[in-house]
Amino acid sequence: MTYLCQIPSPVGQLYAASDGENIVGLWIEGQKYFESNLSEETEAKELPVFQQLKDWLNIYFSGSNPDFLPPLAPQGSAFRQSVWQILLSIPYGELTTYGAIAKQMEAQSEGKHVSAQAVGGAVGHNPISIVIPCHRVVGSTGSLTGYAGGIDKKIHLLKLEGVSMDHLFVPKKGTAL
Repeated sequence: MTYLCQIPSPVGQLYAASDGENIVGLWIEGQKYFESNLSEETEAKELPVFQQLKDWLNIYFSGSNPDFLPPLAPQGSAFRQSVWQILLSIPYGELTTYGAIAKQMEAQSEGKHVSAQAVGGAVGHNPISIVIPCHRVVGSTGSLTGYAGGIDKKIHLLKLEGVSMDHLFVPKKGTAL
């Protein structure tokens, strides 16, 4: 059984999913891969974990860095889990690149090659948006690419965290990154 909850936010309606104990999904309305990996049986229900998530989001959207995480249990391959763990380590208000994450993954796997594109796929399939901060990942040249919730939402979240937008840009359609 998967439990669902809707949460209004400054970036649009959010949809949260829980296994009863942990957050397993958080999506912005209209996001790519919305509600992927949910069980067929769902029920709307208020749970303590949803209140923890709402508390976290209230702090975050007030412009502060929450000093706790609600219990998280994103579902995905071992590779994706590793990437999502790295995302959780990106400090509030800071950025990293897909390439930097790939290098970190290579170091953890004793030099086994990891491509930035593979990292991008894992980042793009992050099932717990905002809390697992995939919006803090940019292209190596500063391109704001690859946010499943939409580039406008990524920009909003980065500005909320006080990230300087001076060196960042939205790539033109059809250009290679």
